[in-house]
Amino acid sequence: MATVPFSDPYVDAVLPADVVRVGPAGAPSPWLDDWHLTAHAVDVDVVHLHTGFGHLDEAELEHWTETVRKLGVPLVVTVHHLRDPAHPDSARHDAHLAAVLATAEVVFALTPGAADEIADRFGRTAIVVACPSLATPDPELGSERGLVGLRLDRVLAAVPDPVGLVRSALSGAVSGGGRLRVLADAGDAAVPPGVQELVDRGDVELVRCRPGEWPAQLQQLHVAVLPEQCGTHSRDLEICRDVGTRVVAPRCGWFTEQWSEVVTYGTDGSCGPDPVSLAAAVAAALTRPMPRAADRAWRQEQAAAVARVHRDVYAQVAADRSWA
Repeated sequence: MATVPFSDPYVDAVLPADVVRVGPAGAPSPWLDDWHLTAHAVDVDVVHLHTGFGHLDEAELEHWTETVRKLGVPLVVTVHHLRDPAHPDSARHDAHLAAVLATAEVVFALTPGAADEIADRFGRTAIVVACPSLATPDPELGSERGLVGLRLDRVLAAVPDPVGLVRSALSGAVSGGGRLRVLADAGDAAVPPGVQELVDRGDVELVRCRPGEWPAQLQQLHVAVLPEQCGTHSRDLEICRDVGTRVVAPRCGWFTEQWSEVVTYGTDGSCGPDPVSLAAAVAAALTRPMPRAADRAWRQEQAAAVARVHRDVYAQVAADRSWA
């Protein structure tokens, strides 16, 4: 089978062990190219689309779905986001979802709330599957009580006023007797001047991390502030659940359906955080004990169950395949 993307932590976690994934790897995925799909359709039984199609415009994606239908290749779609975190205009992503969901043989959703919205907006019934474990806690690594963390790349991508969000999180951390750490990419990613000013004054700690270090960095926190957009699911939330870090996330969407241990804050109509609500949520989260890391045996059972559902769906749609 072909997965789009070829590999990422979620795709790897849900793919059954006995399913052979067909490449090539690459971003954007070659399987989203009409020519490649046409030339290699006989090599795959199923195409499973997760993410990675945001670079295509509406007409290009509609043409791709027409090619999928013409070739008779079964398409499975997992809706990770009902709003694209990389694009503020929801109309574009809505059109993308309308095209792929109209073509999909089977649709997966990650929470019941997302499944309900998919049914209301697109008329499709989605199978709800949990997001399995995406990280294993480091037994040698401790967490610091009172330490609040923010991933800067998530802030820059999700909110119109990143400096305001950092200031609100800082206010909540100080009110709760803690301190704020901003986690930035180890590359050359620029830090907004307002945030750099807080770092230079010593009000905020800045830590630069390599990609593989994110789970360990999240594990060291008492509270992780997630500036996620409405209509999305959060992989960082699942990592925090795995390693035992309390989460502060927007009240909108389905973050509390992912994990009940989430402290929520309010947002305005454009999904920007309400500063007072965010600060209060951070302070409240610091008064609560650190949650335990997710039980590994339970997480393994959950992952096995999710993989079985995927295996059954792949077998069903492959058996029903209509060859052009």
